[in-house]
Amino acid sequence: MSAPPRLFDRALHAKRLDRAASGFTAADFLQRRAALDLVERLEGIMRDFPRAVDLSARKGAFAEALAETEAASRVGLLVETDLSAAMLSGRDGPRLVLDEERLPFALASLDLIVSTLGLHWTNDVVGALVQIRRALKPDGLFLGAFLGGSTLTELRQALTDAESEILGGVGSRVSPFADSRDAAGLLQRAGFALPVADVDRVNVSYEHPLRLMADLRQMGETNVLADRHPRALTRTLLARAAEIYAQRFSGPDGRVSATFEIVTLTGWAPHASQPQPLQPGSAKMRLADALGVVEHPLPRGE
Repeated sequence: MSAPPRLFDRALHAKRLDRAASGFTAADFLQRRAALDLVERLEGIMRDFPRAVDLSARKGAFAEALAETEAASRVGLLVETDLSAAMLSGRDGPRLVLDEERLPFALASLDLIVSTLGLHWTNDVVGALVQIRRALKPDGLFLGAFLGGSTLTELRQALTDAESEILGGVGSRVSPFADSRDAAGLLQRAGFALPVADVDRVNVSYEHPLRLMADLRQMGETNVLADRHPRALTRTLLARAAEIYAQRFSGPDGRVSATFEIVTLTGWAPHASQPQPLQPGSAKMRLADALGVVEHPLPRGE
């Protein structure tokens, strides 16, 4: 089997996260929003999870949100993990530096795995999900959130048009994100049962496009494409992109809008106790009888 294409430079991503770690909490609003959503979903599941892992834990937003709820009493050991050692520093509790593309957990050893805004940086999302599913015990739960395809659409358009105008061509300066319409299919391809995918579109306003770019840097979410643009982002190009951004995407108050799309996944490791789809032809009642309508046969063709 051929290896998946190398889209992202994972080593560079780790360095960007290390650089962002000291001030990450000043720009972690997306991380906290996604973590709160995952915790709310967990609250509605009345069962115990003795062994849990938090992938892409960053500065602990999921653990902090969980601690404020009754669901915390149902989660036993919670191991926080991250690609960046700097992100995990300065906190108590079990922590582990790891790469989401190479999970070290034993087969069927965990009851719960959560991932908060990290999977969109993996080169093989389905492969990472397969590893997660294998690490879960039968009927174990996965809750994950990643950035979807509409994220930063305004910035992408502004940079593309500015580069075309100044350089006469365009290249990749904003990382691609998975299409939210394919999210549930990712879980199915990875072998999860009962897959569910939801989308939360977040519009954030900034006083200037450069403030958005500063936030992305502080989040550790800047471009780490393996095949990055060969020409550096110059001040001239950046200034023109900011002008285009402000012209097209500013509101009456002069502030510019930035779109973030958070895709949330829920899936279960397969187990015999879970609801199973009926086999074709096994229905006990005709659909017309169930709906209380008269069935009319289709006219035969010529």
